[in-house]
Amino acid sequence: LCRPFHHWLMCLFFLQDGLSKSDMEKLTFYAVSAPEKLDRIGAYLAERLSRDVVRHRYGYVVIAMEALDQLLMACHSQSIKPFVESFLHMVAKLLESREPDLQVLGTNSFVKFANIEEDTPSYHRRYDFFVSQFSAMCHSTHEDVDTRKRIRVAGIKGLQGVVRKTVNDELQAIIWEPQHMDKLIPSMLFNMQDSDDLDRYGPTNRDGEENPGALAESCFRELLGRAAYGNMNNAVRPVLVHLDNHHLWDPNEFAVSCFRIIMYSIQAQHSHHVIQQVLNHLDTHNRNTPRVRAGIVQVLLETVAIAAKGSVGPTVLEVFNTLLKHLRMSVDFELGETSRRNSGSSVSSNRGKESEERIVQNAIIQTIGFFGGNLPDYQRAEVMMFIMGKVPVYGTPCHTLDTVKIGHQGTKRIQTMLLSSLIMVTSGFKSKSMAAALPPPFLDPLFSISLMEDNELRQLVLEILHNIIDRHDNRAKLRGIRIIPNVAALKIKREKISKQDVAFMKKHGQQLYRHIYLGCKEDDNSHKNFELLFTTLAVLTIELANEEVVIDLIRLAVALQDMALANEENMSMFIRCGIMALVAAYLNFLSQMIANPPFCQHVSKVIELRNMDAPYLLPEHIFRDKCPTPESLDKDDRPLYFQTADMAECLAGPGYNAERLSIPYVPQVTDEDRLTRRKSFVDTISLQVDIVSNSLPDKSQLAEEITFETLKKAIDTTGLEEQEREKRRQVMEKFQKAPFEEIAAHCESKANMLHDRLAQIFELTIRPPPSPSGVVSISAGHAQHQSVPVYEMKFPDLCVY
Repeated sequence: LCRPFHHWLMCLFFLQDGLSKSDMEKLTFYAVSAPEKLDRIGAYLAERLSRDVVRHRYGYVVIAMEALDQLLMACHSQSIKPFVESFLHMVAKLLESREPDLQVLGTNSFVKFANIEEDTPSYHRRYDFFVSQFSAMCHSTHEDVDTRKRIRVAGIKGLQGVVRKTVNDELQAIIWEPQHMDKLIPSMLFNMQDSDDLDRYGPTNRDGEENPGALAESCFRELLGRAAYGNMNNAVRPVLVHLDNHHLWDPNEFAVSCFRIIMYSIQAQHSHHVIQQVLNHLDTHNRNTPRVRAGIVQVLLETVAIAAKGSVGPTVLEVFNTLLKHLRMSVDFELGETSRRNSGSSVSSNRGKESEERIVQNAIIQTIGFFGGNLPDYQRAEVMMFIMGKVPVYGTPCHTLDTVKIGHQGTKRIQTMLLSSLIMVTSGFKSKSMAAALPPPFLDPLFSISLMEDNELRQLVLEILHNIIDRHDNRAKLRGIRIIPNVAALKIKREKISKQDVAFMKKHGQQLYRHIYLGCKEDDNSHKNFELLFTTLAVLTIELANEEVVIDLIRLAVALQDMALANEENMSMFIRCGIMALVAAYLNFLSQMIANPPFCQHVSKVIELRNMDAPYLLPEHIFRDKCPTPESLDKDDRPLYFQTADMAECLAGPGYNAERLSIPYVPQVTDEDRLTRRKSFVDTISLQVDIVSNSLPDKSQLAEEITFETLKKAIDTTGLEEQEREKRRQVMEKFQKAPFEEIAAHCESKANMLHDRLAQIFELTIRPPPSPSGVVSISAGHAQHQSVPVYEMKFPDLCVY
């Protein structure tokens, strides 16, 4: 340096009142005029600063840093690169000192440097030391609270400066490597977690001081917002590790807030990366405590809730597959705890673990339902099929969920939870075509579950059907089974049935009617079951009923009434009266929907008579607590029941084929009747044994008593001829007037019955040949292996020599 300028530099360090403005201006002018001298100026100032730091002459340290800051802000030439190295060396010296004031001073200088946009990138500059030092400052444990807060704020500002200086520089991509992210991210989360007044005071507290928590959150958001596609995993993984190390999954309020920040800060197309990371983390903790797993699932719920409206990539089905896998594991854990509790372990602790597993299961169901419910309709249909394929159904192969190990209780538990999630997924689902919303691979297993001897499962199935069929949200207006005095006042929304829906009802209508018919006569039906059945009939009428379907629904209602009167199933009086009340409520609704005054008058007349003479046949009375029920229902009280002839007369005329009402509805027999839906394997074997034993005639019954009346009946055949003629006429009439689907179902049922009888005969008559290796016989429901000695076997003559 020239002598006059060296004099100015010396003067800077001998002033007691701080930096001389005039000398600093001269130094700045000289540095701008001769930028090649910057590196020597920086080296000199760095040497003086290092010496003053060691000698604890902190006033001169402050002067040197002020001079460096002003030179740095004023000079932007190519020769500034060597000066920056001296500057960063001096900042590092300050950060290494144990004096909080010097650490804060060095941090402020680095932040000023970070805000400078350089014209050309630096090929050799690294910030590893600054990341480590600023991260250590973020975890300061200084005794004085205010000093500790100052150091932490300085550390966060320093990290923010490093982020701003490096993330936009392609040559500094090393900042996203795991060794740096493992320091950056936990430092920010530590201050966000440790800040008590973050939500109340924002970036500054009540005294105007900066809040470390709010500043850390701002830096965290900025870092995530700058994350590119390939850096998302390195940015999210340290968050999960931090939550593990600090046991922040239970309770998980902080974990949820962290992932909300992540999902709202990153770019939308990167959301599936975060979801994938959380799913992998859930797999890692599959053996952890229930509350930890529930906390992770709830965090997953928050992430998918934000990402569902955007792009979630190929992880849609993977999310459901992982969640269903953990649902199964949770059921296994719960049943295992239950069995251990029954074996004599601590009752209170095991009950607590069982309830905690329920927390996990409810969280998984909520996540499945919420995620599926926010997907587009085309993806939601795929998800519905995917979940339905996971539901274990008796008699059908289920490769995804093995129900042998978990038993009946576990299978029912999984069925209940999966159907509950399906309710949430189908909520708000609007499909233009019923054939697309209810394809056979979805409809068949759903109806199979509707035949289970469990009223809760049947209720869930009906609610799923309501969500899919009710496309105009009329269910709320139909809530509760009752005699609606004025249906028009409900202002029900409906549209003309489309051709696609007409074809759907022709193909699947008989299947729908059959399951409604069979569902009505279950012994464990409750008030809610009848309410849901009424809603099902009403929604079918609104959404899918044309003139032909209306006739079929009336035939179904009459068949339900006849079933309750005949009582061939030995139903309880409550069920019989409940069916009568259901028929009354539905025909009252249907008569007003089709706006047929004679039909409405007939229905109203029957309801009035029931109000006076048989109130237990109306929904307002039978479903009331402690409603008295009669000992029997008299078929001869014809005015109390809906008459087919009267309704046919009311519907006579254009539009309705009233002649079909004279054909009684008979539910078709399908393959589901051959499934062991109600009985276990043991029960099925014992049932077959009972059938075979009961089918054998008793010898005492073979000798029929011969009397004069029997001889008279044997001679007189006129009555038999008339009966045969009437039966033939009914068959002809049925084949002439019945719809093709019903005729096909009737013929198919006869073929199925013949097939079943032949299978039973072959099973009883055909036995496998004896084998020395043994045969398998079934006794009391258990397979037993019995070997046959060779000397006891009987061989054909040609085989013996």
